[in-house]
Amino acid sequence: MNKIKEYNQNVFESIKHIDEYGNEYWEARELMLALEYKRWDKFCNVIGNAKIACEKSNYKIMDHFSQVGKMVDIGSKTSRTIMDYGLSRYACYLIVQNADPRKENVALGQTYFAIQTRKQELTEKEYSMLTEDEKRFHQRNLTKKGNYSLNNAAKKCGVKNFDRFHNAGYKGLYNGETANDIAKRKGLRYREDILDNMGSEELAANLFRITQTEAKLKRDEISSEKEANKTHYNAGKEVRDTIKRLGGTMPENLLTPKKSLKELEKEKNIYLIR
Repeated sequence: MNKIKEYNQNVFESIKHIDEYGNEYWEARELMLALEYKRWDKFCNVIGNAKIACEKSNYKIMDHFSQVGKMVDIGSKTSRTIMDYGLSRYACYLIVQNADPRKENVALGQTYFAIQTRKQELTEKEYSMLTEDEKRFHQRNLTKKGNYSLNNAAKKCGVKNFDRFHNAGYKGLYNGETANDIAKRKGLRYREDILDNMGSEELAANLFRITQTEAKLKRDEISSEKEANKTHYNAGKEVRDTIKRLGGTMPENLLTPKKSLKELEKEKNIYLIR
């Protein structure tokens, strides 16, 4: 079990992406390598079988297997477009179910995606019925995953000072405020997590900042820490400008919840013990 947990975190979680709407997805070519397939044509056969299974389960294929084109370098300063897929968690589940079970990574993937797919189905189905605090937990979970993915992308761009990098994003979204400024305004204790002290609307704005920054870092092939910081600031500023155009409340003017998510989690654990 420990081996499965370690593998999930180091492989499946590291190649997971989150789009601007907070939806998780995987890229087929990255999943192919994680499952130890070497040839795209062989893996396409697996994808084809997964599509059939998807259709037989009365799900729309396009909702789970989104065909996309990707530019890759082929040397001599030239590039070409190759086919890829954006895969939902359910699509990944179907793929590992149709992959070669003799591969150890496939067997681990079957366990991982079977469990996680069920968890996500419940979350999506019941989200509209959640309380505000439950929505906060949901959005906070997405921001944790989003920041994990963003940090990986930023590291590849050459970022070393991650405090400065993340503050650049906050400055753009919060009209110049750093993480420390936000914490002081909210009246938080030293080193208390500011994201744990946000409502669902404020968390959603930050999630949008996170996902848009990651996408632009990759799309523009940013290769310096300075440009990465600038990209993060601009993404935060764009989200702020969008909120303003829509007549929304600026994030710094949103109410801070009375209890942090850590406090709520502690209360929940005490209740369960009783």
